Amino acid sequence: MADSKERLFSDFTAPSRQEWREKIEVDLKGADYQKKMVWRTKEGFSMEPFYLKEDVDKLPLVNALPGEFPYVRGNKAADNEWYVRQDIKCECPKEANTKALDILNKGVTSLGFCIPKDKVSAEYIETLLDGIYVDCIELNFCTCQCKSLELAQILVAYFQKKGADAQKIEGSISFDPLEKMILKGKDTTQALANAKALVETFAAYPKFRPIAVNAYKLTNAGAYSYQDLGYALAWGNEYMAELTEAGIAPELAAQSLKFNLGINGVYFMEIAKLRAARMLWAQIVSQYTSDQESAKMHVCAFTTTYNMTVFDSYVNMLRTQTEAMSAALGGVDSIVVTPFDAPYEVPTEFAERIARNQQLLLKDECHFDRMVDVAGGSYFIEELTNALAGQAWKLFLAVEEEGGFLAAAKAGSVQNTINETNASRHANAGKRKEFLLGTNQFPNFTEKSEGKQPLEACCKGCGCESNIPAIETSRLASDFESLRLTTEKAAKTPVAFMLTIGNLAMRQARAQFSCNFLAAAGYQVIDNLGFKAVEEGVDAAIAAGADIVVICSSDDEYAEYAIPAYKYLNGRALYVVAGAPACTEELKAAGIENFINVKSNQLETLKEYNAKLGI
Repeated sequence: MADSKERLFSDFTAPSRQEWREKIEVDLKGADYQKKMVWRTKEGFSMEPFYLKEDVDKLPLVNALPGEFPYVRGNKAADNEWYVRQDIKCECPKEANTKALDILNKGVTSLGFCIPKDKVSAEYIETLLDGIYVDCIELNFCTCQCKSLELAQILVAYFQKKGADAQKIEGSISFDPLEKMILKGKDTTQALANAKALVETFAAYPKFRPIAVNAYKLTNAGAYSYQDLGYALAWGNEYMAELTEAGIAPELAAQSLKFNLGINGVYFMEIAKLRAARMLWAQIVSQYTSDQESAKMHVCAFTTTYNMTVFDSYVNMLRTQTEAMSAALGGVDSIVVTPFDAPYEVPTEFAERIARNQQLLLKDECHFDRMVDVAGGSYFIEELTNALAGQAWKLFLAVEEEGGFLAAAKAGSVQNTINETNASRHANAGKRKEFLLGTNQFPNFTEKSEGKQPLEACCKGCGCESNIPAIETSRLASDFESLRLTTEKAAKTPVAFMLTIGNLAMRQARAQFSCNFLAAAGYQVIDNLGFKAVEEGVDAAIAAGADIVVICSSDDEYAEYAIPAYKYLNGRALYVVAGAPACTEELKAAGIENFINVKSNQLETLKEYNAKLGI
């Protein structure tokens, strides 16, 4: 059989790059290759539609193996197992314990406990962990930074009391003063002094990591992949420098770090990001120590909240599923899938069950946990990994030139960059250059909020006075949601009526576009099959109680229909022309003011219409 396969392959000649290019250009039928086929990423580089073996052969580390330095193909060689993590807010330790024991029987293998700072005590931990075999699952904790050391000491005492094997205890404490600095604008330099004591407290626990790099907060603020990766590397390097300068052995410092990385919806980019992250971090750690084992990056992946929506919220499950797939195929230690209802309520039991099952499906149905580095050898992914690593490394070096992540955070350059990216993405969403299904593209025409209100986190908090800038966190859909909720509060839901006339294909296409465009504001849209005369269409619109009348026809026919329809309507409703016809200036001269097309700023246009309608 082997000989047969070899002969089969020898019967075919591999197409050259030019032959592939010529075939693509034939299929494009005259369309521009650069515009149609080349992916110009937000990371600042472009990706070709195809690559060949010779392209990959030139890349460094392409022959690295799974489980081997620099870990671009994963930390593990035998499998791709990861922990299924679910986080629990712990107001009542008994209730949190009951919930933890329940979900451990439903597929969860990693627990995250968020403990209020005034509840940190030995008695609290005794109740919280009662009945939980601490050396059989992963345990993660977060509390106020000022209480992290006390919590660490309590946990170690508890582990010793239970006689747990220190070599088997796995988990983390989310001690990350730099996160508080960039999110809340508070100078937390003094809190860094506790990092050494935290590491020393868990020195006998090689798999318990008390120092966190919570870069997923950047992802949740809209950061591009190269930004959250580049900053995460600088962030982790800052802790490495602080710990080693304080006298901690570099091997112990490196094994004490846990990277909590966000995963956004750019599927292949995020797979590449995780591969590049391990590779680059290994290179950084190698500058501190020659011990290759300690150069492994340990990652918990969080699906992002940035692209989640209040309206059409079940689509959030599709978003988090592709993100979880990126994380699994990228090779991480644990994954947190954000429940689909998180943007507007404390997640329900149903939403949490779905989030758990999303990971269980990837394991039990797709067997992603059995396959090591599935992306390895893909010419496209290998090229993408290399290109993304290059951009992230440039950002890392730029931060180091500023004096490191701490200095950059104090100066506000990190926060300002992320805020600029966030503002740019919001602007692009407003112009429909960045799509959000169910929000600015294909909204659910009949959906109402039914009392749902966005739960936006306060980024300042604590009442801290500081001159340090803070990251502004707001989901990408928040502007449209605010607009739609404002419309819902109006005394009457505006009715947008499609006056379709003329060329069948053009009127249908423009009516569909206009319905989607206007429904994003929560308007009731009425489409039609077509009218024989503009008077007939206007009369039907008035009979339907239309507040907005949108004429939908072809560019050529607007010269015939647009002005008569406008005059016949005579101000009884807001009049809109769908498209950008050549006769636009003539239409404007006749008094027509409103036009919508693919170049329109959707958000600003809808705000303007609300104002004209008195909303």
